[in-house]
Amino acid sequence: MIEGEIMLKQLKYFQSVVRLNSFSEAAEENYISQSAISQQVQALERELGFKLLERRNRAFKLTPAGEHFYHKSLLLTADYEQMCNEAAKIAKGDQASLRIGYLRCYTGSEFQQALAMFSEKYPEVSVSVEYGSHEELYSMLRSGQADMVMNDQRRAFSDEYVNHILTTSADCIEVSALSPLAQLKSVTPAELKNFPCILISSQTQRETEQEYYHSIVGINSEMIYAETIEEARLMVIGRKGFLPVEAGAPSAGTSITRIPLMRGNEPIRRNYCVFWKKSNVNCYVEEFAGLLKAQFAE
Repeated sequence: MIEGEIMLKQLKYFQSVVRLNSFSEAAEENYISQSAISQQVQALERELGFKLLERRNRAFKLTPAGEHFYHKSLLLTADYEQMCNEAAKIAKGDQASLRIGYLRCYTGSEFQQALAMFSEKYPEVSVSVEYGSHEELYSMLRSGQADMVMNDQRRAFSDEYVNHILTTSADCIEVSALSPLAQLKSVTPAELKNFPCILISSQTQRETEQEYYHSIVGINSEMIYAETIEEARLMVIGRKGFLPVEAGAPSAGTSITRIPLMRGNEPIRRNYCVFWKKSNVNCYVEEFAGLLKAQFAE
């Protein structure tokens, strides 16, 4: 093993020890003995000529020099891994990629968690994410601009696609905690007719989104628009209107109250799905879909 490779391995051992705050856990993570990982960190210190850790019995803490070195070493190893990945792609003459469409108005965290797991497992794959409304995502998938999309279901499933239901969620609305509506236990679309409805949509899709909420959900309120979930929730807090969301969305904080949206005595529900063309030969599509489904199953 050449000298540079030895130091890189020592750096990773040192980083594991600091990140986990434990020699024993770092040894387990790297599949070596505790004494071996301790020896490697000491060897790194000898090579550098200064102490990285102050050891006190079984405890330790970073020295000022060690703290600086740890921070810079993380940047160094990240740059090294990125350089290796880019060089490997050049050597192969192509670039592994995955193009995903994501529903602009969905507020859950499952997609982000699946993306983090996928990127850790396949760092060589370039992942691009495009946000869109239902119709924009459907168009991207149909035209081949996306390998797969996470979308809500607004039409019958097609045999041309793989259609996986990730979750069936009840619809809610979010309102300002200061609004009189916040005292309600539930609400129907008809009861909301005098309150503006905030929709998350690009400018080109506003008419389509409005038609869906009018005709399918039954909300006949005045429609106002936001580009992102963050902007929409600021509008809610400012008492500009109410925001339709899925019931499983993470809490938006104490300044916003969530109310179930009902039709009669039943909650209004919708399916959230992952779709891709059966003809798509990208080998990473099913891998990402599996990670996404696992997140929804937890």
